[in-house]
Amino acid sequence: MNIENYYKYDEIKEHFDYWLEDHDSEWINDNLDDLHHYAFNENYYIIGRYQAKKWLSDEVFNIINIIKEYENDNFGKVNTDFSEPESVVNMYTYIVGEYIVNDYINSLEVKSA
Repeated sequence: MNIENYYKYDEIKEHFDYWLEDHDSEWINDNLDDLHHYAFNENYYIIGRYQAKKWLSDEVFNIINIIKEYENDNFGKVNTDFSEPESVVNMYTYIVGEYIVNDYINSLEVKSA
């Protein structure tokens, strides 16, 4: 599946776009290697169990599968606590955010080429 078709991709992309607007472009350029960490790992995307359950909606099992696949591929085991909706949402947005940040960095490289 194309990442742009992932659940709430546009919403997560918009979150990143707003995050970029809040940061100086020189700082962004100086921190490109850690951009994903700053944008998607320093703060929770969703706080609160109720809000997370609403956000996950009926996509929860698809999201869990995406997380399991990602964590197994990258860490060799699954670490996310699937009993906590907040953890599921935040790990999922971290994963989708990785693709979004990589696309952003690639677009910068294309512009400078």
